Amino acid sequence: MGSRVLRPLHCSLTLRYTSACAPSNRRQLSQSVPSLAEGITGKADYKAFSNTLLLPKTSFPLRSDPSKAKFLKKTCEDLYRWQWDNATRPLFVFHDGPPYANGHIHMGHALNKIIKDIINRYHVSLGYRVHYVPGWDCHGLPIENKALQDLGESPHTLSPSQIRSTARQTALQQIEVQKAEFKQLGIMADWDGSAGVYRTLDPKYEMRQLKVFQKMVEKGLIHRNYRPTYYSPSSRSALAEAELIYTDTHVSHSVYVSFTLDMRDGAFSDKHAPENLFWMNKLGWPYAVAYSAAIGVKSERDLETLQERKGKVGFLVWTTTPWTLSANMGIAVNPNLTYSILERTGSTSADEPRLLVVACDRVDALKDVIGPHKEIDRIKGEELVGVPYLPLFSPLSSSEVDSSDQQVDGDVDNILRIIPASYVTVDSGTGLVHCAPAHGVDDYNAFRDLETLPDWSSYMTQNMICHVDGAGKFVPEIADVVGKDAAKELVGKDVLKDGGKAMVELLRGMGEEVLYGVEKIKHRYPYDWKTGEPVIVTATSQWFANLDGIKDDAQKALQGVKFFPEISRNRLEAFVHSRSEWCISRQRVWGVPIPALYHLPTDRVILDTESLSHIISVLESKGKGVEYWWEGPVEEFVPKKLLGETGAAEWKKGADTMDVWFDSGTSWSMLEGMAVSKTDGRKFLADVCLEGSDQHRGWFQSQLLTAIGSAEGGETSSLARAASPYGTLITHGMVLDEKGKKMSKSVGNVVSPMGIINGGKDQTKEPAFGTDVLRLWAATVDYWRDMPIGSTILAQAAESLRKIRNSARFILGNIGNEESRRGLERIGSGEMALAERYVMHELYKLENVAHEGYASYNFSKAINALNNFATITLSSLYFDITKDCLYADGVKSRERRAVVTVLEQILATLTSVMAPVLPYLAEEIHHASHGVGEDMAAGSSVFMRTWIPLSSEWEDHEAEKDMNHLLHVRSAVLGLIEKARRNKQLKSSLEAEVDLILPSSDDGTSYVLELLQREEHFLKTLFIVSDVSVTDEGSLGTSSPEWLYSDSMSIPGCESNLGIRVRPATLSKCPRCWTFTRPENDSICGRCADVINL
Repeated sequence: MGSRVLRPLHCSLTLRYTSACAPSNRRQLSQSVPSLAEGITGKADYKAFSNTLLLPKTSFPLRSDPSKAKFLKKTCEDLYRWQWDNATRPLFVFHDGPPYANGHIHMGHALNKIIKDIINRYHVSLGYRVHYVPGWDCHGLPIENKALQDLGESPHTLSPSQIRSTARQTALQQIEVQKAEFKQLGIMADWDGSAGVYRTLDPKYEMRQLKVFQKMVEKGLIHRNYRPTYYSPSSRSALAEAELIYTDTHVSHSVYVSFTLDMRDGAFSDKHAPENLFWMNKLGWPYAVAYSAAIGVKSERDLETLQERKGKVGFLVWTTTPWTLSANMGIAVNPNLTYSILERTGSTSADEPRLLVVACDRVDALKDVIGPHKEIDRIKGEELVGVPYLPLFSPLSSSEVDSSDQQVDGDVDNILRIIPASYVTVDSGTGLVHCAPAHGVDDYNAFRDLETLPDWSSYMTQNMICHVDGAGKFVPEIADVVGKDAAKELVGKDVLKDGGKAMVELLRGMGEEVLYGVEKIKHRYPYDWKTGEPVIVTATSQWFANLDGIKDDAQKALQGVKFFPEISRNRLEAFVHSRSEWCISRQRVWGVPIPALYHLPTDRVILDTESLSHIISVLESKGKGVEYWWEGPVEEFVPKKLLGETGAAEWKKGADTMDVWFDSGTSWSMLEGMAVSKTDGRKFLADVCLEGSDQHRGWFQSQLLTAIGSAEGGETSSLARAASPYGTLITHGMVLDEKGKKMSKSVGNVVSPMGIINGGKDQTKEPAFGTDVLRLWAATVDYWRDMPIGSTILAQAAESLRKIRNSARFILGNIGNEESRRGLERIGSGEMALAERYVMHELYKLENVAHEGYASYNFSKAINALNNFATITLSSLYFDITKDCLYADGVKSRERRAVVTVLEQILATLTSVMAPVLPYLAEEIHHASHGVGEDMAAGSSVFMRTWIPLSSEWEDHEAEKDMNHLLHVRSAVLGLIEKARRNKQLKSSLEAEVDLILPSSDDGTSYVLELLQREEHFLKTLFIVSDVSVTDEGSLGTSSPEWLYSDSMSIPGCESNLGIRVRPATLSKCPRCWTFTRPENDSICGRCADVINL
């Protein structure tokens, strides 16, 4: 029963690797301990054998210095250049979404870049040539505002070139700050190379962007329009949907307002009147008079029956934007809804509407607003369409004159009328919606679809009423609607602040016939994502990309794209489907210009393929990118044909710049040259793009739309028609604090990635965890969802890293480096014992799971498998049961060589598995194991040794089955040993022996019983005791041990249980290996005597 057993734990922690492992020292060792053969006396004599043991020795430190990334340059910049220069490798393109060049990086940046780097490093380890060029989004408002702040002057006193020059320097400075911090994350890239990064402010990038824009112009997708858009008064610019953030805590004044039925002569016409007479019965006398006058009905009997209902008729609306009421151009109803005609039964003034029209389904909810009432009839929404009503304010209708006596002059199409709109619901409000096409996209679309935007008067622009300027304040022209006196209280006031309140006060002054109620409500509202201030919807002249013509192709293109998680496909497809236009113009200086030419005498705007070709050629010839657009004279940009007709004095350059999402959205164009080959099998420009979930409405979408919108189609195009610029889209969630709350400076719960790596001012409270801990956290979270981070979570990641590191250190201490192992004969799989076969099988499984995890971008699957293997298979099992063999066996023994062979492969595979996530630790292990330098010589990086998977010969389900049976028995044995330890009958499990008592032969044959007998020599190693006997009841001795613990357990295939006994060891302790295997009269055990030739 000469099996391997455990060296005591405290001995293994010395981590001293003696020269005794060298065979040439064997004779010297035997000569140095001759007195040991004469017997052992005293505790000091045990130390005499320490130099005969192969105790672990390694220079690999127990802990790394997290603040000193020894391999930063080697495994980041040098490695990227090395793998990129190897052009024979298959290409993998990871296209980086550019972060905004403003401020220090935050946890979202860190998570984003680390996940990307894990994917890239995995592909390098597989032998790919990875293209990864980090980018920065450099234009836009925050940088421009910072530039203006630094200049310290009003933008009106500065030239565009002055602002742009300072903005450029600001952006470049911020890029350097972020670049230095990204490097600390261990990101593999050519950070300082000439083409190692891209910036949207680079001249070449800007020229590519203009050429993409030119192709979209050529396809008729770019047009100028006056229409409502999101507008940020704080930015003084239009915004796209992707530039909005929404808050649920915005407070607005909401009002219930009644518009009065227009009963003036001429308000009704054959064109808008109903086709039958039931309106007289529906709305009573006032309507009957007006209706009769309109269609010539003179039935006195009908009119007499309606006399008793004489009174005004009101249409009640509810709005959360009372500041838009001066721009009202219609009331919308849903033709499919049913509306109630309510007669108010309480006391009302002569001027107050007696009858009110609201949706039937809203009557109960509005009873407090309406007051006492009774329903006199109902009417379908379609029957309300075309009904005229009076505007609220006196300049268009005098409330001092009875409306029935007034007449309508001019075209009856200029009368305010009720219109149909399917977007009207009964979820809230009254079922009737105040329409201001200049301030509502739905309103605008409804009027556009009906072709009912009239040309009314001088205070309207582009057939829409708008009284708001670029600062979000009321303009003097509002006096044309509300009157001069009322306008004094409104002009110059912010519509979202004091201007909105002033409008409510104006309504109060108009009395109860107009204002039925006011209340403050908290609701969801859009804010400018850059300034954090609320936005408005208002009509301005902007440039738009028409998406209706390309959205079908974009949807088809997405069918070939893989999404992780798959559910994110629905989100992006929904955003694409819902958009018909994209407002691409911004009223800022710092950006890429929309190079339109304006002919001043005629207001003609020139933006076509010919003008753009000329302008782009001028800009390229100057070599300054788009800067020359602001610097050069207008005559250089106007094509000669146009200039000859009119002269330079009649032309002006456009001042609008492009949406920053258009800037970053054209970044795919830098990859076009990589898809030229028809033989490389590449369908997409980028294999993978990965960003936060907010980019479904941002960069993911803008890339797709600009690529599809500018695609030429045909075989000569690098991007075929209806092909996406990316093959795989991966989405990650937000990083939250440890309690799952959004990080906020005001709350004080912000976690800084640099603070995690380098620690805070007080290292006792904010320790430096280092880069690998942060990366390990990123790899273990479910990043497809929102994920928490904090000190407790980071401490857990640090503990996991410590266990992985200790596993590597144990192996390195026992196998040495590559030089010391040279010449050692390895053991093949066919010669290995059960423990080695089992561990190699588990290693094979680990590697397969790791590949599955990395390939499916589920990194936690790989890391969890790594942690489990290191903690359970290695630390809790294999390391424990092999220490005796490693420390006490001869260096060339078959058993030890088998263990060393397995440990070598474990270290190699573990290093490969951890390398994408933990590059610094992997490089440190590789350096210690192979004794390589820190330059990029062949094999000097773990990533330069392609990850070669284990052979399938190591897949050994039989070994797994056998070991699982034995581990089940082991668990029962260790339970008894722990009882003895608690009762202080032993300190070390080596002080015990185990008897496994087989059931009687009458139970038949059991595979497990046969296994126990077959592996009897191995069981004391597995149980970490000094001896194990597998016997039957009749073979047990009759002597009574000093103490005894027994139990039994069921065994598959047996009716009777297996008996288990734990008792004191019968032999004496060996002073060399500390097992209780030494006969009383011998100085050491037989195995140790053979090793040191005693």
